[in-house]
Amino acid sequence: MPGEAQARRAAIIFAASQAIVGSAAPIAISIGGLAGYYLLAADKSLATIPVTAFTVGVAVGAIPAAGIIKRMGQRSGFMTGTGVTALGGVLATLGLFEASFWLFAFGLLVTGFGGAFVQQFRFAAADNAPPAFKAKAISFVLAGGVITAILGPQVVIFTRELLAPVMFAGSFASIVLLAAVGAAILAFLPRNDARSNVVSGMAEAPARPLSEIVRQPLFAVGLLCAVGSYALMSFVMTGAPLAMVGCGFSPDEATLGISWHVMAMFAPSFFTGKLIARFGREPIVAVGLALLVGCALVALSGIELWQFWTALILLGLGWNFGFIGATAMVAETYRPSEKGKVQGLHDFILFGFVALASFLSGVVYNEWGWDMLNWIVFPVVVLCVAGLIGLQVVSRSDRLAAGE
Repeated sequence: MPGEAQARRAAIIFAASQAIVGSAAPIAISIGGLAGYYLLAADKSLATIPVTAFTVGVAVGAIPAAGIIKRMGQRSGFMTGTGVTALGGVLATLGLFEASFWLFAFGLLVTGFGGAFVQQFRFAAADNAPPAFKAKAISFVLAGGVITAILGPQVVIFTRELLAPVMFAGSFASIVLLAAVGAAILAFLPRNDARSNVVSGMAEAPARPLSEIVRQPLFAVGLLCAVGSYALMSFVMTGAPLAMVGCGFSPDEATLGISWHVMAMFAPSFFTGKLIARFGREPIVAVGLALLVGCALVALSGIELWQFWTALILLGLGWNFGFIGATAMVAETYRPSEKGKVQGLHDFILFGFVALASFLSGVVYNEWGWDMLNWIVFPVVVLCVAGLIGLQVVSRSDRLAAGE
């Protein structure tokens, strides 16, 4: 199919750019809290604020990013996003040189704003694809995160003392180079993005009110499961490096733990789309939620290094199945004429909750410790499972009403 061939090419470009410029995220997440910890004085309770600022940037940037991409087109819009990411890297580096906690946090906020464009890659790949290829296109893009999982933490390890005596400054300065390479890859996207609507076969369908779209059970449950999967991942992951260092492990061991985690987040993407095509979106989301429960159980079993790393791997796997499945659910609920406002609202809500989760991670860890971070996984998973069951009940009722 010509449409699928074009969609595959676009997905590969997005995956390659995600692999490079997307590495800013694991850099910010793996050492943002540690850098914040070193910049603070006696009170360390705000140490995870820079990581939270990064996620707030993604949330705040979601709607503007969608609007910029819609106005400028995918090629120019996404390349603009890499420029914002580079600016964030510059500001974060300056914050470290000035020993300014709040300038450093603001730098990560701007980096996160640039990351909002990266988050749109998965939707852009789905929009370019025929219906049968949508889940696979999303998986293609997120598969680029396998390189991110390796590249981001390795950049930290090899550059964190590059601009000594300012610890971690070299790692954040490297974000500028990563953004430049990501922009060069995006330059291979076609200038004309209009054909993505033609591929979907719904170019002429008028846009519905946003309130009508979000009231669809499939959208509501898809958003719930996306928020639950991503927020829990952020909540546990943000606190993990602090917990590992607090238990006597080195920053390098904590960084390698995040590397294994990010690898687990993205490596299954090579086949997640095929699993969704075979078993359906909702069952794959359910498997992801079960893996998140497994993460919490392993983390609660002890504080040896293998337990931290195993929990982080399960956390990444759970995020992959839960988030890709939920994204595929949401991608079926809107028309091309509606995609900008729906995607922007979706990511604004999603990353708003993720930002709150990363902030609360530091607070909960400082007040109640690593165990409480993991106990909180259980009620959130129960809520998401209830949503999936409710969706099945509504779908069955609709089929019966239609006489199927």
